[in-house]
Amino acid sequence: MTKGTFEVGDKTFLLNGKAFAVKAAELHYPRIPKEYWEHRIQTAKALGMNTICLYVFWNYHEPEEGKYDFSGQKDIAAFCKLAQKHDMYVIVRPGPYVCAEWEMGGLPWWLLKKKEIKLREQDPYFMERTRLFMNEVGKQLADLQITKGGNIIMVQVENEYGAFGTDKPYIAEIRDIVKGAGFTDIPLFQCDWNSNFENNVLDDLVWTINFGTGANIDGQFRRLQELRPNTPLMCSEFWSGWFDHWGAKHETRSAEALVSGMKEMLDRNISFSLYMTHGGTSFGHWGGANFPNFSPTCTSYDYDAPIGESGNITPKYYEVRNLLKNYLPEGATLPEIPDSIPTIAIPAFELTEIAPLFDNLPDAKESETVKPMEFFDQGWGSILYRTKLEMSREEQTLIITEAHDWTQVFLDGEKIATLSRLKGEGSVKLPPVKEGAQLDILVEAMGRMNFGKGIYDWKGITEKVEIQNKNTTRELKNWQVYNIPVDYEFTKGKRYKEYKKGENTAKQPAYYRGTFMLNKLGDTFINMMNWSKGMVWVNGYSIGRYWEIGPQQTLYMPGCWLKEGENEIIILDMASPSRPETEGLRKPVLDILRGNGAYAHRKLGENLNLTGETPVYTGAFKPDHGWQHIQFGKTVDTRFFCLEALSSHGGDGYAAIAELELSGEDGKPVSRQHWKVVYADSEELDDANNVASNVFDLQESTFWHTNYSKTDSKHPHQIIIDLGEDKKITGFSYLPRAEANKPGMIKDFNVYIKMTPFKLK
Repeated sequence: MTKGTFEVGDKTFLLNGKAFAVKAAELHYPRIPKEYWEHRIQTAKALGMNTICLYVFWNYHEPEEGKYDFSGQKDIAAFCKLAQKHDMYVIVRPGPYVCAEWEMGGLPWWLLKKKEIKLREQDPYFMERTRLFMNEVGKQLADLQITKGGNIIMVQVENEYGAFGTDKPYIAEIRDIVKGAGFTDIPLFQCDWNSNFENNVLDDLVWTINFGTGANIDGQFRRLQELRPNTPLMCSEFWSGWFDHWGAKHETRSAEALVSGMKEMLDRNISFSLYMTHGGTSFGHWGGANFPNFSPTCTSYDYDAPIGESGNITPKYYEVRNLLKNYLPEGATLPEIPDSIPTIAIPAFELTEIAPLFDNLPDAKESETVKPMEFFDQGWGSILYRTKLEMSREEQTLIITEAHDWTQVFLDGEKIATLSRLKGEGSVKLPPVKEGAQLDILVEAMGRMNFGKGIYDWKGITEKVEIQNKNTTRELKNWQVYNIPVDYEFTKGKRYKEYKKGENTAKQPAYYRGTFMLNKLGDTFINMMNWSKGMVWVNGYSIGRYWEIGPQQTLYMPGCWLKEGENEIIILDMASPSRPETEGLRKPVLDILRGNGAYAHRKLGENLNLTGETPVYTGAFKPDHGWQHIQFGKTVDTRFFCLEALSSHGGDGYAAIAELELSGEDGKPVSRQHWKVVYADSEELDDANNVASNVFDLQESTFWHTNYSKTDSKHPHQIIIDLGEDKKITGFSYLPRAEANKPGMIKDFNVYIKMTPFKLK
């Protein structure tokens, strides 16, 4: 193979000594069946890209401590070589943390078996395991650097660390670990947002900025250019769309804004990576959850990207391709777009066998107290806690602190409650019980949080279970614990029996098994509209989680995992289907919500009453898209924070906020880990996912926006945040939405602060 060079030049990157603008397509190899890797790479090349950008997912390659797997679907070197076959370069982002809406941000769950571990810090154990893993990555990829005849041109150090903390010594040690793994011949870089990149920058790394469509590109790079006027500019994540959360509206972003931003960067020789160019699917249990406020992400990682979830060509793809064809090397033309993978419909069929979960439990483990599943050596799935109750002739309250993430409570085999972490539910009223009544608490773990401090996300019951009556509160002890993992070997080995019509009217969790016949193959989308919540396996492949609340109502089934003749499907349904029947559709259903109010922050008819309240501060924001910092001139004890928008700079009746931070006595932002929105007078939940909790989701490209309807577009608008703990604050910071010339930029405002809740009537 021909050896080459990739270097940092004067205001440009240099490929073999010549100016080169990186046009990277972000693709994630675990989210694409290996059989389709080449198809997706070719489709990205036909779009006009010259590079593939990818994360390396630590927990994917080391699911158990010390057991590494880079074979088959996990053969990352083979993926890079396929890119080289099609004359595509590669940018590698090996973490150790990657975010990516992926389980625990890519960190292995078994790190949490050490209760006091410090993640993404210079914790000796964390750093030791990081070094060992990075060395394994080096064995796979270091010889594929461009200087050795490969196609890897850049490697990233950590990922968006400014959103997590400020710790240059940690970043420096990760840099040294990356170099020690053999990545010494090409530029190393770090990425962050323009508002926080200075917190952790190292002199010997390339600095890049992440932002989304509609952003002011001059503003995004202004500070970087002041510090490094001769550096090549790169947007290392230009967000083409966004990811979906269970229970929230399907996310889309404008193709027009995407193309406009890309054109501006190309005309100014600014390199970029389009995140995502093709999102794919978080198969199995790999979908993560956002933070703050636990918000699990859907199985589909369609991302409203130019290449759809199944590799299909979208209208956005054609818009981008029409732009990029004008920025090819002299004499070059775009290759033909590869044919899409054929899709098939599968007629409706029944799952004819059932294996009730409670009839198929594994051996129990004894434990005096409840503990998270990690301390029972379990990474994913569900966990059942069982104990006996003392007799009580009175109603009592069961208090669970805290159950992660979706919990069903059974008394003598009868379900009495369902609790959702999304809604902050944690208590159940118990009826009078006889001596020795059996209490079962079944907790399903969804994805671990993949952002911020939420990566410390133990699953199962994380603290304790208590019984409260009129006079006492006591902790329940002496538990039997049953681990229910998600691997196919565990799933198939159940005692299945024939399903009889009308069975399981008690809505108990159960495995359902069936078969369907095919005489031709193709991609399809398994329709889950009859089912409640759970996971699906087809021919031994776990194709992902489903949940009736939506917005995703189908699961992508790659045709390469199907076979002519008989195919097996197993569905674990946690609360029973309306009927045990499904079908294969030719198109996905990603945008139907059903009966969930977890994301609304105002009850019907509820109004805020500020009569008699005195603002702690009254002021006006500037018409500027950057962070604005307000100081009260005094320290204020705070539990509840209310921002009231009185007017907007555009004269419209809307209010919008991308991010809010509160300043502590030391002038630094206070933790937002326990924040909750308790009231927003208005928020857009139908035409867009502009929910109020976006103001502290640590994502500068998402925002709260009041409802778009004209009837709701009148000032004042209020948002109230419960900090979850008492704080002393001296001011706050406000970040408007990133897009220029958009409504909702707040002008005049009041701030109210209380130690007790505001009056809602």
